[in-house]
Amino acid sequence: MGQIIHREFIYLWYYFGIQFEQIFKYWVLGMLIGSAVSVFLKDHIHGVFRSLGDKKLGLMGIPIASALGIASPLCMYGTIPIAASFSRSGMRDDWLAAFMMSSVLLNPQLILYSMALGGTVLAVRIVSCFLCGTLAGLLVRAFYQNKSFFRFEGFDEPKSRDTDPNILLRYLKNLWRNVKATGLYFLFGILLSALFQRYVPTEVTTTLFGGNEAWGVLMAATIGVPLYACGGGTIPLLQQWLWDGMSIGSAAAFMITGPATKITNLGALKIVLGMKRFIFYIVFVMLFSLLTGMLVNMVL
Repeated sequence: MGQIIHREFIYLWYYFGIQFEQIFKYWVLGMLIGSAVSVFLKDHIHGVFRSLGDKKLGLMGIPIASALGIASPLCMYGTIPIAASFSRSGMRDDWLAAFMMSSVLLNPQLILYSMALGGTVLAVRIVSCFLCGTLAGLLVRAFYQNKSFFRFEGFDEPKSRDTDPNILLRYLKNLWRNVKATGLYFLFGILLSALFQRYVPTEVTTTLFGGNEAWGVLMAATIGVPLYACGGGTIPLLQQWLWDGMSIGSAAAFMITGPATKITNLGALKIVLGMKRFIFYIVFVMLFSLLTGMLVNMVL
């Protein structure tokens, strides 16, 4: 019995070590550049978005807002309070919807993590998140043009924690917070990937997520809801699943529903949207992820 446990430990450590070596550099790069964007560029990005309120851009403001949402380094809990401050300054709800949707799905740090999945998957992730934000803004414009979509009462703009007068210390403190927030999820994701490699046959992944059928996309979109806890933690799993036969369309569906329906985010979203619009949001995310996944599989 002891020999069996020892042997299995060696196998798992082997799989863990291989993927850690392959993906660790992307995690480090994400930490370093993500913190740099947060400390040195965040206020500028938000300032650019705030300045859009003074311009008569009309529909063109929606894709711009979506692109700025991707560039913003904030997570959901940071995005909602800053969006509340934008709203109080007169920002249009359709632009806010585009900014918030794409910001929830993607940020510069996660873009760098996703490089580990290959150039094609990275491009699909960026484009699909941008289009998701843009479409969200267009739908809010179409159906809520003359009435309010968000309820931001009680959400104040967060106080920045990047206030140390020493610029190097300011960056290092942000970097350390990043490491603490994502490090355990990153290691846990690699451990789960090692367990999949050792105990789950490749055929299972191919059956569940492979091929161009709608079933694989639906499964990936559905499993993204309960499984997604941290963007960095899911990259090792996605990498392993793609190696084992997961289609790129299924990966795209998972990368949309995961962050958009992250359990820890849904409570805040329900408060901001109200029940009716919250259900509208969930339906929109699921439909967009399914259609995107099937379209990606058709094209690729």
